Amino acid sequence: MTTTSLPPVLRPADPPRRALAELADRFARDVRGDVADVYLSGITLATADLRSGEAFVAIKGLNRHGAEFAQTAAEQGAVAVITDAEGADIAASAGLPIIVVDNPRAVLGDLSAWVYGTGAYGAEASDPLPLLLGTTGTNGKTSVSHLLQGLLDQLGVVSGLSSTAERHIAGQVIVSRLTTPEASEMHALLALMRERHVEAVAVEVSAQALSRHRVDGLVFDVAGFTNLSHDHLDDYADMTEYFEAKLPLFTPERARRGVISLDSPSGAQVVERATIPVVTVGAPAIAADPDAAQRADWVVTIDDERQGGTVFTLRGPGERTLTTLVPVIGPHMAANAGLAIVMLLEGGYDWQRITDALARDGQILAHLPGRTQFVSGESGPAVYVDFGHTPDAFEKTLAAVRRVTPGRVLMLFGADGDRDATKRLDMGRTAALGSDILVITDHHPRFEDPASIRATLLEGARQARPHEEIHEISPPEKAIVAAIGMVGEGDAILWAGPGHQDYRDIRGVRTPYSARELARRALKAAGWPVPDSHWPVPYPDEE
Repeated sequence: MTTTSLPPVLRPADPPRRALAELADRFARDVRGDVADVYLSGITLATADLRSGEAFVAIKGLNRHGAEFAQTAAEQGAVAVITDAEGADIAASAGLPIIVVDNPRAVLGDLSAWVYGTGAYGAEASDPLPLLLGTTGTNGKTSVSHLLQGLLDQLGVVSGLSSTAERHIAGQVIVSRLTTPEASEMHALLALMRERHVEAVAVEVSAQALSRHRVDGLVFDVAGFTNLSHDHLDDYADMTEYFEAKLPLFTPERARRGVISLDSPSGAQVVERATIPVVTVGAPAIAADPDAAQRADWVVTIDDERQGGTVFTLRGPGERTLTTLVPVIGPHMAANAGLAIVMLLEGGYDWQRITDALARDGQILAHLPGRTQFVSGESGPAVYVDFGHTPDAFEKTLAAVRRVTPGRVLMLFGADGDRDATKRLDMGRTAALGSDILVITDHHPRFEDPASIRATLLEGARQARPHEEIHEISPPEKAIVAAIGMVGEGDAILWAGPGHQDYRDIRGVRTPYSARELARRALKAAGWPVPDSHWPVPYPDEE
């Protein structure tokens, strides 16, 4: 079976040279072995990413201790192991110097910042760190990050990006591994961006990144909050714990200023609990409390919705007003764009500079991979591929598609295996309530039984609308072909879940897969015009 390879971990071209003895003085509880005259050029958690001259950080996992791989690390050129006391005993036979710390994961961010001269240690580097713009929230954080990067490009700023979908470094683009990289990768990435003279970086910050120390050692210049809705209850005990996981981003240890959306009830709670200066943004058209959104410092109003995007107006203090287009459908995308613009203002970019760039270009020039992405041609059914995988995302995106569709709306989706199963009934219910035709299929089953996942989605859908036209079709390659056959000119298909991703996770194997390409091929087979294909991997029927 063909599988996709993981994207590379990027390092600066001119790696640092740090004395292990100095690292030990700063961070070690104990030192085993001789650290004199040993120098390291980087730091990593994984032997698969390790380069000669780097230190290997060995963390205890659920089933094994990373120190079991110390010998492999030594063979690949590691100069030291950083681990806990248990790991130090396991790694002793590798013959490397060992730096013992109490909690390797908890100290990894500060270690990485010291090694690469980033974060709190950025003043030690010869060049300043880029402006850091971090966005968190359940939905919209990827979109805000890409909108920020697009706006920065329009301003003529050399920009960087770290999102669920992609990493950008001064024009270079690679696919992402995690929503937020591990701390060692994040600091190496920032060091590379600084080396390439990146001025500002948009970073997507997940709750897990905060809980698991992936952004430790960083202080964001501006932190943005989009919303909070049902998700990730496989990682957190309840919504309260999930919310609490995001709050540290709005403290002086993590950020200097905040921009908070008031469109979900949690926004007001973030404002109340934040210990940094904050400003607020609201979009009454989508807010749970329109009156609260209308009282925000900055207000987004929707002027027009069309297939090519959403026209909106942003109004704020000092009678500042701008009207522009975000090239994605839906008021929620206009709200994301408003948040991004205000984050740039809070980051120090001039209002006139922003308005002049938008007036010159007539819109925000941003590509949002897999975010309500229009993949069909000039005629036939409109087909959108989206990354949304929560009930709230389904509701907002289905409503947006409905408003620009004269005919029927078909929803096609599946759910992640081995992830938050508590939202599946609500996913099915929301999909049924927002569509005319519903097709339930598979997504990433991982190690779960796909039929069992589909059964729960079907249960939620049929509870909501027992007489809805609901179909269960597996696998998704068959489902999209069937879906195209159920619609026609003036209708629309929203395929939610896969978005930008180029694989499916089936029992731990990443199988090459593109929902965008499958949709285009199904449209072409049905006789509809489609854009040119860019998918490099043949499907089985082409081999």
